[in-house]
Amino acid sequence: MAEPHAPSYYAATANPFPAQPPLAGSTAADICVVGGGYTGLSAALSAAEAGYAVTLVEAHRIGWGASGRNGGQMIPGMRWSAPDLVERFGRETAQRLFSIAATARARVNDRITRHGIACDLRHGHFTAACKPADFEAMQRELECLDYVMGYDAAQIVRPDQTAGIVAAEGYHGGIYDSAGGHLHPLNYALGLGEAARAAGVRLYEDTPAIRITGGDRPSVATPRGSVSARYVVLACDAFMGEVDADLGRYTMPVANYNIATVPLGEDRARALIPSNAAISESRFVLNYYRLSADNRLIFGGGEKYTPRPPRDVAGFVRPYMESAFPELQGIGIDHAWGGLVGVTMNRLPHFGRKGNVFYAHGYSGQGVLLSTLAGELITEAMRGTSERFDLFASLPVKPFPGGPLLRHPLYVAGMLWYALRDRL
Repeated sequence: MAEPHAPSYYAATANPFPAQPPLAGSTAADICVVGGGYTGLSAALSAAEAGYAVTLVEAHRIGWGASGRNGGQMIPGMRWSAPDLVERFGRETAQRLFSIAATARARVNDRITRHGIACDLRHGHFTAACKPADFEAMQRELECLDYVMGYDAAQIVRPDQTAGIVAAEGYHGGIYDSAGGHLHPLNYALGLGEAARAAGVRLYEDTPAIRITGGDRPSVATPRGSVSARYVVLACDAFMGEVDADLGRYTMPVANYNIATVPLGEDRARALIPSNAAISESRFVLNYYRLSADNRLIFGGGEKYTPRPPRDVAGFVRPYMESAFPELQGIGIDHAWGGLVGVTMNRLPHFGRKGNVFYAHGYSGQGVLLSTLAGELITEAMRGTSERFDLFASLPVKPFPGGPLLRHPLYVAGMLWYALRDRL
């Protein structure tokens, strides 16, 4: 029996999805996908639609990892700002990268509409400036988005306009992106799973991959069977190191924690976030929050640099929520949960291939949109049109230094430095 989804607001409000059997025995497929989150489900679904015979193996349940536990924020673009992309890669390459990344929202919208996925889709994302200097940088960002990237969905929100977006104090304006939004992340994953099943993908839960054999026809070994395939897709994000130790060096699993309040009622909820947008901050170690469909505040925040969760997740996150919204002092919290996100050193995603084994991971907190894109770009590459996949695979992502014993301490030291900068 597969391990159930971790207790969370999302698990408590999940759409029905029947348990899938574990793989038993040997089988063959055109494509074997390892991982039942957004990347793997997107790759499996798009490949099945292209006529491939697809098998997907998941160690736990569909949507068990970050895809079913994240903040639900749909943030267009990439983690790097548009000016940073231009400075590092030049105007032409930056335009191509941003243009491809910007298609991810349309791809997610299309999946939700085409497959009738009930996942509480809402529009609008606001990045709040936590310092006046951050707002000045956002003004430069908007100029680059407009004149260089040709992107017109974003607009500057002046400090005196911020209350119309979010009622939290201490912000100095920000950028509102109408192409952003938020959703119920687990229900989106389960909807992709249902669509993949309908397209003919064979789904196996409670089936961890324990060994990947390369070559022209790679094979995935599991505890009770194996899958021989023409192509393998590794879609494990924070857990990539459990499948491929070398790829695991490129990401650090980082713990994030969320809470969901008791239902606030529509009037009280909209008083907090009048725009009903998803909100995130300009800090490196940021708070992020939004309203649920039943008018709860879903809030993520705090700094935790070890994988061991706090004894009291609700108590850990509550001070950050109450700092943003003092009027919620002592409010009831119905759900508290955490999960791991794969973060790269420079916060760019890590795409690539080893022979006939493709991989994509390291979305660094921006995976709701980019992971769906990644799965579809992998399918494009397997079909022989690899230009867009290859562009992302060319991004300069390096492994974390220090080897198995020093990687985490060095990462913690870096995070503490950036957390200190947030406070200066």
